[in-house]
Amino acid sequence: MKAATIANLEDRTSEDERTGAVRSIQAADLSLPEAALQELWSPMYLERLARTYWRFLARVTLGMVRVHYTEHGRSVVLLLPVLKLITFAAPEYELQPAHGIVRWRITSGLLVSRRGRDGGGYLQIEVRRRTGQAGGAGPTGEGGSPACLHVEVEVEGFYPAIASRLGRRIYGATQSKIHVIVTHGFLRARARLDLAESRVGRFAES
Repeated sequence: MKAATIANLEDRTSEDERTGAVRSIQAADLSLPEAALQELWSPMYLERLARTYWRFLARVTLGMVRVHYTEHGRSVVLLLPVLKLITFAAPEYELQPAHGIVRWRITSGLLVSRRGRDGGGYLQIEVRRRTGQAGGAGPTGEGGSPACLHVEVEVEGFYPAIASRLGRRIYGATQSKIHVIVTHGFLRARARLDLAESRVGRFAES
């Protein structure tokens, strides 16, 4: 499959001053041939994109941070399964003709304050098809302009424990910055269209 191009990388991070809840969105536009987009647009590939996010997290931290899977969800752990940084419920999927989402609800973890352990906060990857609106040069299909896939990685309703213990300014200079750097790296790496095989295989083709 031909490589894609990445453009319009952005970061929108904010905090609710009243509650302390963090919202963080990193986004990019992925330009690729229309035929490649048609091949990728399926529940199976949305599941593989989700798995690729977790694989990238492990790789960029040299294996120090990894994902531990259970029957009911998954946890981002530091070296050992008992050191659960953030625990998520099982993923929820939505896939429509031009819009797809995979969402993990936050349930607990060392990085999560008690206020954020009710499943109201979440991490999600959202993709939107913008066929024919690539907005610049990029890989093209046969006799046509490239297709565009808008990808967003969003954290919503996250209550960081570090902000409760050490202060919001320290959180903003450490954990928040690391999250943005890692997520932007994940988005840039998607130009290779290299998607990991799902560990769960919920939508695997028979």
